[in-house]
Amino acid sequence: MEQQRSTSESSQSPRSPPSQRHLSVSVSDPVKLGNGVQGYISYRVITKTNFPEYQGSEKIVIRRYSDFVWLRDRLFDKYNGIFVPPLPEKSAVEKFRFSAEFIEIRRQALDVFVNRIASHNELQQSEDFRTFLQADEESMERLRSQETGIFKKKPADLMLMFKDVQSKVSDVVLGKEKPLEESNPEYEKLKHYVFELENHLTEAQKHAYYLLKRHRELGQSLSGIGKAAKLLGACEGQALGKAFDELGAKSETLSIKLQKEAHQLLMNLEEPVKDYVRAVQSIKVTIGERANAFRHQCELAETMKLKEINLDKLMLTRSDRVGEAEQEYKELKAESEEVTRRFETIVRRMNEEIVRFQEQKTQDMRIAFHEFAKGQARLAKSIADAWRSLLPKLEVCSDTS
Repeated sequence: MEQQRSTSESSQSPRSPPSQRHLSVSVSDPVKLGNGVQGYISYRVITKTNFPEYQGSEKIVIRRYSDFVWLRDRLFDKYNGIFVPPLPEKSAVEKFRFSAEFIEIRRQALDVFVNRIASHNELQQSEDFRTFLQADEESMERLRSQETGIFKKKPADLMLMFKDVQSKVSDVVLGKEKPLEESNPEYEKLKHYVFELENHLTEAQKHAYYLLKRHRELGQSLSGIGKAAKLLGACEGQALGKAFDELGAKSETLSIKLQKEAHQLLMNLEEPVKDYVRAVQSIKVTIGERANAFRHQCELAETMKLKEINLDKLMLTRSDRVGEAEQEYKELKAESEEVTRRFETIVRRMNEEIVRFQEQKTQDMRIAFHEFAKGQARLAKSIADAWRSLLPKLEVCSDTS
């Protein structure tokens, strides 16, 4: 008994390391539900955690794309200055949005989206994130229907709004909007970095797409050559016919390898780069948010000066409106202080976020291009080995002819 007590006490000793907090989320098992314009894809979202505020160590819920949009919008509204992770685009083309490739690309992007939130020190504590990971489907549908944000607008209005936001953000980043702009060298450096990075990432994504397209086209051509070689072999003598038949088989095998490598390029290079293009666009929205907060702060400061001058005049003339003017000034001062705090929060968060973003980008791009290089080396070796093994047989046929 004494030994048991001793063992129990030692296991609870302060020297025992506390269990490390962990939160992991996975998006899997996409399933098509409904038909036509009413059709959509549902996903299984599995959460594993030891956070005490969660309902148990594991939870499985079913979510659709619009649920992810709801979460993204809620986080953007509540966490000013934080680079909220981007979502993959929504395809409006019926034949594409239900293709196996598109569904897998979106699943992977949604998985990246939730795990970026889960690994973010502030976003992971969001009540909306917990709701997203734990609420039943009916509750989520009710929450979506209560939204009054931009996604409740008509498609035409939404498109106009999106273009307006894009234009304003571009003006801010390019420095076209001169009035009431921050004269901060570090901020200017940040805007220049973001603009340049977007250009470089867009260029990288474009060439990754061209490369995978070339792989696919080359694979299709090799498949065609392989079939043609087999047919030609049937018209030749035994030795040459056999060599042609083997050439056809090698061509078809390499065609399959090229198609597989094209898919790997899509998932491991083009899509990760494309995701960072979206991430930069999200940063540009935050830059626009910061610019608006700065302008609002300046406008209120200017209004306060005018109110102060007016109040001094009223006090000198002992006007009956002094009390009213004092109350207005007090309310305006409180609003100005709140706006200043909001602006300072945005600046502080952005300074922290850009460091985190750069570190993550460096790591992710290193992995993406490392996988790209490995894949290209593997493919080049397969192609070289296949043709090299075939050369002696074709040379023998040449010598005997």
